[in-house]
Amino acid sequence: MNADDLILVSVDDHVVEPPDMFAAHLPAKYRDRAPTVITKDDGTEAWVFEGQEATNVGLNAVAGRPPDEYGIEPTRFSEMRPGCFDIHERIRDMNANGVLASMNFPSYPQFCGQYFARSEDKDLALAVLRAYNDWHIDEWCGTYPGRMIPLALPPIWDPQLMADEIRRVAKKGCHAVTFSENPEKLGYPSFHNEHWDPFWRACADEGTVVCLHIGSSSQVVVTSIEAPVDTLITLQPINIVQAAADLLWSPVLRKYPTLTVALSEGGIGWIPYFLERVDRVYTQHRAWTHQDFGDKLPSEVFLEHIVTCFITDAHGLECRDKLNIDMITWECDYPHSDSTWPLGPETLAAQLDGLPPEHVAKITHENATRIFSFDPFVHIAKDQATAGALRAQATDVDLGFRSSERLKKESSEIVSVLSLASIMPST
Repeated sequence: MNADDLILVSVDDHVVEPPDMFAAHLPAKYRDRAPTVITKDDGTEAWVFEGQEATNVGLNAVAGRPPDEYGIEPTRFSEMRPGCFDIHERIRDMNANGVLASMNFPSYPQFCGQYFARSEDKDLALAVLRAYNDWHIDEWCGTYPGRMIPLALPPIWDPQLMADEIRRVAKKGCHAVTFSENPEKLGYPSFHNEHWDPFWRACADEGTVVCLHIGSSSQVVVTSIEAPVDTLITLQPINIVQAAADLLWSPVLRKYPTLTVALSEGGIGWIPYFLERVDRVYTQHRAWTHQDFGDKLPSEVFLEHIVTCFITDAHGLECRDKLNIDMITWECDYPHSDSTWPLGPETLAAQLDGLPPEHVAKITHENATRIFSFDPFVHIAKDQATAGALRAQATDVDLGFRSSERLKKESSEIVSVLSLASIMPST
């Protein structure tokens, strides 16, 4: 298999929000209360909103750094590749990795906008959240048509507002929303509660995919206070099995038969046994648990509704006959430490080697574009969308390891321009 011939669409990457993001999108009445980036006494940078400080400006945005400098987060914009937060540089980094299109999860607002939800002034919170979505759709995704799949944040504190926002952004071409893998952990009702019905209904009506990213419950797997971080990193993707079971046994997928949910960054190798287990539980125990899937098995409902996503997963691909080939998608995870950037095509090609060409096409891009109602080929011809063609546009992109000290020198000018824009009045 020639890696240069692949057409790659990643359904899970991440954006580090630039400090100027609210300048053009927040109503004038709220502009002086917009989230801002400050420099703390220790030299680190943080977002501040209504007295809340969010220090995760980078959140593991370590792409291009030497592996021995990987960590939980850079603490300054200047410690990251500009492609983390500058859309023009992001496109260059995507080209260098041969990636046609990308869907980007948020960083500082947290996966489902918890940071905004904690504001006591909910009118302000809604205005800021909508401004975030408008920036994401109109600027981050709109600057280069056909390159970014839009993904919205929900006003998680009010299901009707969530439904309204789903319908609003759908009119702007956004058909994906990020939500919590376990909202109960955030202090809200669970999947089993009718509380979320307006949200589910709007997503089903609009063809909006609900993306449950690992870590979106704001909790991670900690087996022991003495366990090394390797334990957490190992278990984090597989841990999404909890969300899969919770969602499948809830009434949601049966109540809304056109709803689609993605298990973002969850991998696929664990799923065949999970499907075997849920069917066993159903046939063995339903007489006393009173579950009712009608004329279907739980595994069939899962395969119809659930988008599966992987970065590298050779075992899962070998077992693809146990999955729904039309619902398997690929992720790059730029700029995090699990990412395959800048060797995405080569890494994936090695795992896809030997698969039928029609399966390769589905996994690499056809499923993603169909599921997320996104057509990059309106803007980019297919012969210009391959990894090889995109890389030919990025021969000047430096792919060598760059330490945080070198990055500080290279990023400082871009950061200065963005910071200035954040305090300039919008026209």
